[in-house]
Amino acid sequence: MRAVEEMFVYHDAGFTTWDLADHYGPAEDFIGQFRREFAARRGAARLAEVQAFTKWVPRPGRMTRRIVEEAIKVSLSRMAVERLDLIQFHWWDYADRGYLDALRHLADLRSEGRIRHLALTNFDTERLRIIAEHGLPVVSNQVQYSLVDRRPEVRMGSFCRDHGISLLAYGALLGGLLSEKYLGHAEPRRAELNTASLQKYKNMIDAWGGWSLFQELLAALKEIADKHRGKWSR
Repeated sequence: MRAVEEMFVYHDAGFTTWDLADHYGPAEDFIGQFRREFAARRGAARLAEVQAFTKWVPRPGRMTRRIVEEAIKVSLSRMAVERLDLIQFHWWDYADRGYLDALRHLADLRSEGRIRHLALTNFDTERLRIIAEHGLPVVSNQVQYSLVDRRPEVRMGSFCRDHGISLLAYGALLGGLLSEKYLGHAEPRRAELNTASLQKYKNMIDAWGGWSLFQELLAALKEIADKHRGKWSR
């Protein structure tokens, strides 16, 4: 399979950790296939080189031990692992406090050895505080963070620092829009934004201040990059 062959290329280049989700199409299945092929080619002992963290994004509702355990079993099976390196939990509706029940069951599964680390994705600071007050141990929160979206600096950064929670940033390059390629580029039409990622981050630019202001940002960044490029190349 071409996808698995490409994963070997990335692994050999030093990219040995994979970011997945239960709803990212066949992503978990690809990791399972990659791990099986990796063990066959290079030996099972070297599987420790491969890490993969996935997300669980359930529909809000009653969170029983059985519901949580079954969901984790599916990811374990698809990824061909006995223990998840890290599970990132997300919850859509904060009015439904079932997320606390889900996290309690996930914490139990971590204690039983089926999860190595318990984490969150896209939780706000208020909910992080509630989770901490309930004694639920999470190691990280994955959030959007870039030069046009600096919301984590307001309260979340200091809270996580004080509570030993790491922040994993995504969208730092706005899906590729934050690059020299788009400096001097006319505002892209929707047809040019041919991935969900590009569409999402173009919306972020629009909310931040629009394409004209974004061009000013790119110009300033290029000036800084040109100033330091020679230093980095030496």
